[in-house]
Amino acid sequence: MQKKNNIITVQNIPITVTTDDANDYICITDIANAKNSNSRAADVVRNWLRNRATLEFLATWEEIYNPDFKVFESEHFKKQAGLLTFTPSVSEWIDQTNAIGLYVKKGRYGGTFAHKDIAFEFASAISPVFKLYLIKEFQRLKEQENDFQKIEWNAKRFLSKNNYLIQTDAVKNYLIPKQNYSENLEWLAYAKEADVLNVALFGFTAKAWREINPELAGNSNVRDYATINELTVLSNLETHNAQMIREGRDKKERFLILKEIADYQLKILNEAQSINNQIEEKQ
Repeated sequence: MQKKNNIITVQNIPITVTTDDANDYICITDIANAKNSNSRAADVVRNWLRNRATLEFLATWEEIYNPDFKVFESEHFKKQAGLLTFTPSVSEWIDQTNAIGLYVKKGRYGGTFAHKDIAFEFASAISPVFKLYLIKEFQRLKEQENDFQKIEWNAKRFLSKNNYLIQTDAVKNYLIPKQNYSENLEWLAYAKEADVLNVALFGFTAKAWREINPELAGNSNVRDYATINELTVLSNLETHNAQMIREGRDKKERFLILKEIADYQLKILNEAQSINNQIEEKQ
């Protein structure tokens, strides 16, 4: 899908945000302009990438979200961190490790773009105060987009005349695997982080879903059929999981905590939505 660009202004500095259906990437070259120095923005980014703490963060993020990340190659970067001769570029990091958290865009409106998680980390290195304002403006942008989506959704809802069909639990257009992954935890030993989240939220792995839904698995996955509430909880689970990985918690402990969080948050969101639906039906 074609990416959509937005501009947010943070302390009088324009920052480009590129958005598609799944992810938000923020131009850290623009963020680098907030640093009060004589260095070029590109040099600020390069110096940030030289830091071992930066490389540890980037590698951890990739291991969580990128199954094709080359961990061994990333260790080569870490070993050179701090050396005067070590001046890596973002393109080198991407090419050698197959990273997806950063990408470089050429041209007049180009620069280095980072997934929002990474962009916020970069902003911390520039200025903790600037990071706070960046998060605030980014959240404002997301709220505006959500407001527009609500308007669009309400219009479609009215035209379809299907108000009475909207319930808390969306109709599932797929078959649900019957294995109880929450009780039998043997799968955890070999599970990728994405499946730890899948089982915590949906109750089954991506592979199990594909096997029982082969017609749908060709061009989609279970997350494509998730409700808004489920996607909201999934986003929160990703944040919690990343933090627990940093804390060094093992996979079983993280799964049990994530499962508890998912059950609780989804229950709260569904109950709130059910109440809103009942109010709307009475109006």
